[in-house]
Amino acid sequence: MEQRHLGRTGLRVSRIGLGTLTWGRDVDEHDAADMLKAFWEAGGTLVDTADVYGDGEAEYLLGQLMEGLVPRRDLIISTKAGSVPDPDRRFNGSRGHLLAALDASLARLGTDYVDVWHVHAYDPDTPLEETLQALDLAVGSGRARYAGVSNFCGWQLAKAATWQLAAPGTRTRLASTQLEYSLLQRGIEREVLPAALDLGVGLLPSSPLGRGVLTAKYRRSTPPDSRGASEHLAPFVEPYLDDTATRIVDAVQTAADGLAVTPLQVALAWVRDRPGVAAPIVGARTAQQLAGALSVEALSLPDEICRALDDVSAPVHRYPDHDWSTL
Repeated sequence: MEQRHLGRTGLRVSRIGLGTLTWGRDVDEHDAADMLKAFWEAGGTLVDTADVYGDGEAEYLLGQLMEGLVPRRDLIISTKAGSVPDPDRRFNGSRGHLLAALDASLARLGTDYVDVWHVHAYDPDTPLEETLQALDLAVGSGRARYAGVSNFCGWQLAKAATWQLAAPGTRTRLASTQLEYSLLQRGIEREVLPAALDLGVGLLPSSPLGRGVLTAKYRRSTPPDSRGASEHLAPFVEPYLDDTATRIVDAVQTAADGLAVTPLQVALAWVRDRPGVAAPIVGARTAQQLAGALSVEALSLPDEICRALDDVSAPVHRYPDHDWSTL
């Protein structure tokens, strides 16, 4: 699998990442082992997790598999901290919480360091410089090799990345940012993506298949074994089952038919090759699903197909994102 630099750093990652959102909950040890082995054998290196996935079970399961299945040195482990199960405070970006969460993640993973450590979300109740100092301390102590943020909007990302760049050698530059990005969700193109490109922050798209909807499996009904039928994930899928999504999925299906490939391959190839993207994170539930995602390695979409998909899924961006004189 092709390797790409993560942002403006020397770290290289596989251009498809393996997500573990459902590990330890909907994905058991055997399925996780099958997927991790298949991913590694295909040349995949980037495995993404978080301290809250499965209430810590995803990290623990990944740690167990690294002991005997896949060498730790062959993987780029990315994890996140900052989300908390507190209805009164969804995010905690305080230095104390983040560093304690990192130590707990390392214990579950059974490793001395993570390759990339992300702040899971912006915490409006903690000064940003305090949150970012936790990243500096983690990298300075060797517990994390690189640092990034997740789910930061445009101004938040720009402020954080600029703060880190203001003291080179003292503060850790942001290597990456992780946000949802697909043909069904192109909101980051408004401000986040331009900021990331300008500041050298690599983009790790989550839900690159539109929460599974871009596979076209929901075109006629909801499969009983799908996320859309799952108690936990049905509300996650439902927003992408509207008329707008249907038009985009139909266009993806048409493109797939013309290229003799699957809708999954078309949708994943589109986001993988967008400007600024380092690696989409694919959250498969079975080895068979993962094999479909890994098969995209040999596919590059023709320019005319990309333009057609761009047009049918284009978000509305007007003033001030476009030159005011053209409006």
